[in-house]
Amino acid sequence: MNYIMSFLFSGLVCFLAQIIYDNSKLTPGHITSLFVVLGSFLDLFHIYDRLIEIFHAGALIPITSFGHSLMHGAMAATKQYGIFGVAIGMFDLTAAGITAAILFGFLVAIIFKPKS
Repeated sequence: MNYIMSFLFSGLVCFLAQIIYDNSKLTPGHITSLFVVLGSFLDLFHIYDRLIEIFHAGALIPITSFGHSLMHGAMAATKQYGIFGVAIGMFDLTAAGITAAILFGFLVAIIFKPKS
């Protein structure tokens, strides 16, 4: 049942993104940013944590989870460090993912030649 729920949530996120892309003038970058903000907004009201309980890994894979991680880390560090915790905690949970994206992007740029 976990697999089905995960598939449904991830599929719903992809479906919504495709609907937005097809029916608006937003670029994929705009839609990605929109979903990151949506994930952080849902985490602000503790809704995303409930989605993770229901949909398990399906809620942890899409881009909305990145916004959730940014906000979750920022709120946790704010309790410990005050307002300065926003900057500290925001990248605490996401540092490994950001580093991997930069590293793999660099390696792909070295290995493959872009089209002209």
